[in-house]
Amino acid sequence: MYARNTMTRRPLLVALSAALVSTGCATVPTAEIRTEEQVDLQQFSGDWYVIASIPTFIEKQAYNAVESYRVDDDGTIDTTFTFRKGGFDGKQKTYNPRGFVRDESNAIWGMRFIWPIKADYRIVYVDDDYSQTIIGRNKRDFAWVMARTPTISNEDYFEHVRRLREQGYDTSKLKLVPQQWDDEAGQ
Repeated sequence: MYARNTMTRRPLLVALSAALVSTGCATVPTAEIRTEEQVDLQQFSGDWYVIASIPTFIEKQAYNAVESYRVDDDGTIDTTFTFRKGGFDGKQKTYNPRGFVRDESNAIWGMRFIWPIKADYRIVYVDDDYSQTIIGRNKRDFAWVMARTPTISNEDYFEHVRRLREQGYDTSKLKLVPQQWDDEAGQ
């Protein structure tokens, strides 16, 4: 069973990696995206609900998307990304990329979905209490607004949209990710 699942996921993982690495015909801003000056990886660890994203192709029908991080003993980041495909009762999808910290600020990572490719992954913003964050990429092709809770205020959301726009993102591509949890699961 494990080998069969691995084989059926391989084409999807290869395609995802290619999408994350390639730029297509998009124009790439020349300035490097600004990241947080310092990220405490232990505080950053844990569950993050995806509030909105400029999605990769696998996320286009994501509901109840949650990204979870854990720092392993070797300093890499064990990552679990789960969501329901197509609706709140859709099939649950789970991906386990591995993060590799690439700088002393802990804000720039390589995210490996399939060996040896490590896609650009940057912590653009995290608030002081580590309750909301924005993840971006130098290519400005994908982005994620995430929070420790399944919802955030409109004021916070629009502030995150402003931050992304200031970084050179086309925020018209940003899509809200539906989140619906019972009291036990999500709040």
